[in-house]
Amino acid sequence: MARPPDIVLESGIVEVRTTFGSRQEAVSCAERLVAGWLAACVQIDGPVLSTYRWQAAVETAEEWRCTCKTTPGRRAACVEAIATGHPYETPQVTVATIDATAAYAAWVRESVEAS
Repeated sequence: MARPPDIVLESGIVEVRTTFGSRQEAVSCAERLVAGWLAACVQIDGPVLSTYRWQAAVETAEEWRCTCKTTPGRRAACVEAIATGHPYETPQVTVATIDATAAYAAWVRESVEAS
């Protein structure tokens, strides 16, 4: 049996997450970010059930989660584009630096820095 190739991990890919109240809002955001060279890809999953405190009340809502892959150089613009076009008064926007395979990290960089 052939030995699988060594997997090389690279740090420095940025994952930005947010949620929307509808699938269409999530899709619109994803299309805007990818078309604008701010994210290499946006994965949408849902519906997810979110329970949170808002204006002194416990709320539960169905939401659609967007997970955006970008680079450190595009992070601020990606976050700004999400916040600017978001229908929520206080949208969830979280950012984490993640490790990825070298090939995937290169693809993310090429996908957002080619503009």
